[in-house]
This record gives sequence, structure tokens and C-alpha cells, in this order.
Amino acid sequence: MATNITWHPSLTRRERNATRGQKGFTLWFTGLSASGKSTVATALEQHLLHLGIAAYRLDGDNVRFGLNRDLGFSDADRQENIRRIGEVAKLFADSSTVAITSFISPFRADRDLARSLHKAASEGVHAGDEPIPFVEVYVEVPLDVAEKRDPKGLYKKARAGEIKEFTGISSPYEAPEAPEIVIKTHESSVEECVAQIVRWLEEKDLIPTKTLTATAADAAGSSGTAALAS
Repeated sequence: MATNITWHPSLTRRERNATRGQKGFTLWFTGLSASGKSTVATALEQHLLHLGIAAYRLDGDNVRFGLNRDLGFSDADRQENIRRIGEVAKLFADSSTVAITSFISPFRADRDLARSLHKAASEGVHAGDEPIPFVEVYVEVPLDVAEKRDPKGLYKKARAGEIKEFTGISSPYEAPEAPEIVIKTHESSVEECVAQIVRWLEEKDLIPTKTLTATAADAAGSSGTAALAS
């Protein structure tokens, strides 16, 4: 990092949260390809917006069209991919927005780095400010279930040797050891997964307690429940 730079103080998170009437935090979805991360994350984003809560989803594929277009899928590039997204999610959360990320993020150390970035937001030059909550959501499905879904045909290509370093086949996935939330899309519907997450957020006072009648079913809307894409 450059040494001839100076941090310029701004509003505190407490001030931003009070002005916007909501808390900023990051929901970090992690899991195998075709586990349902993006499907549930999209439905959750829609549900929060219906509740009047500002939220924005950062998708693993989408960011590679822009911010991370220079990165491939080597271990080093995967690590840099997650580092950048961790920083971007932190900025969204710092602005009192709910940042929702849906990335395979296969390596435990990289997810721990993203968590530490959020923790550091209340340390050093930020000492005295409110911490930024980091909520790890493990989308847990057996490999064989994800492989049977395979909506993009990626597992088939990986098995044929057409895709190198594919998570779950030729590259490891390190499951979270202590995630805040675990959802199982092979046992629960999209709506049920969204409701589970919303209840947890309400219990932790990260969002206001509201009924689920505008529910996840409405939020799932255009996301659908059948094709759990990623």
C-alpha cells in the first residue's frame, strides 16, 4: 500500500444509520456452484427492498464482467476476487446498506479475511465507531445434489476435464466452521430459506421486526423456486 496517503474522516456509521433509519451489514453467501446462493440471495434482496430496507446484491458472475474482469480462477485470482469483494461489501455496509454477496468463496482463509476487513472498520483510525456486522450464510448442499442440478453445465465440463480448478471437482471447497446461518436448499424452498434468514436478522436486531406476510413468496417472485442456479 502507498505510504504518502492520509485517511480523511467522514460521518460515523452511527450518524449514517440514524439518518437512513437502518443498519448496514454484510450477508456473505458461500457454497458450491449450483447450491442456490444467487437464487436465495436475489429473493432476499427483493424481500428486504419490499420491507423498505436498502439492500444490494453482489453476484459472483456479475462482478467478473466489470470490477474483476481481469481475474481468472487460479487460487491467487480467487483470493484477490474475494479480497476485492470484501472491500466493496464493506463500503456498501458502511453506507448503511445491506450488502448481500453470493460467491463460492471456497477458501476459509479468504472468507476470514473478508470478515476481518469488517471488524477492522471499528479499529485504528475508525476506533470508537460502530463495528460492521459480517454474517456468513453457508448454503449447504451435498456435492451430488449440486452436480445433478448443474444448470450451467459446469460440472459436466469439469468432469470431462474441460474446466480446470473447478470447486468441488478439481479444487477444494472448505466449508465454514462456524457460520452464523446455515440454509439447505435441497431440504427447504427458497421462500423458507429467506424466512429463516429474515428471522435471524430480526432476532439479532439487524433489521426491524416485521411480519413475513409480504413474504418471501412474493420476494422470490421473479427468482423462482425451481432453478437453483448458483
